[in-house]
Amino acid sequence: MTTNGPQAPLDEVRFLTVAEVATVMRVSKMTVYRLVHAGTLPAVQVGRSFRIPENAVHDYLRDSYVHGAEAG
Repeated sequence: MTTNGPQAPLDEVRFLTVAEVATVMRVSKMTVYRLVHAGTLPAVQVGRSFRIPENAVHDYLRDSYVHGAEAG
């Protein structure tokens, strides 16, 4: 099996619900939905629900980290 880039095979990916992501990020579910719909946070749609790869949440948080001197 081949993978594209550093991503893990699908059988190794752990998916989180919108509610679980909201809990991890300590934001509302609506904020998570906004991030998904804006394309900022990748997700897989299953029926009417979304599942977000756990590593995508970690990547988003790491990339969004702001140091004190950089904050407005």
